[in-house]
Amino acid sequence: MCYISTHMNFILIVKQLATAYQEFEGYSSTHIRGLGLLPVQFDVIATLANQPPMSFKQLGEKTLISKSSLTGVVERMVQKGLIATQNNPDDARSHLLKLTIKGQKIFDKTFPEHLKHLEKVFQKLSKKQIKEIEESLKTLKSIFIS
Repeated sequence: MCYISTHMNFILIVKQLATAYQEFEGYSSTHIRGLGLLPVQFDVIATLANQPPMSFKQLGEKTLISKSSLTGVVERMVQKGLIATQNNPDDARSHLLKLTIKGQKIFDKTFPEHLKHLEKVFQKLSKKQIKEIEESLKTLKSIFIS
């Protein structure tokens, strides 16, 4: 008996999405490591850069890092002097996170370099292809939001 109906073509989409993400992650993270950062550190630095201080909860919502991993990452980045904490005037139980001058300097150096690295592959796509991919990903995302 065949369990895959003609309506289950989505399995091919899931496979392509997963493998595309794996390839992207490999290409991106190798470069980030070459810049002297872990991908999670780069994610935090890029999220905090040029933003007002944000709570740990806000940072967690804006990054792709699990809450359990984020705690350790932030603690180590504070120890390295990349992130500073300050009291949250709206909630005495929490702190706000922001980049230090050292963290901002790392962002100013690594972010443009990494964008150039990514541009090398994305420039292989036409403007039309980029728009189509963007719209398809938006559509895919929307079907999971109830």
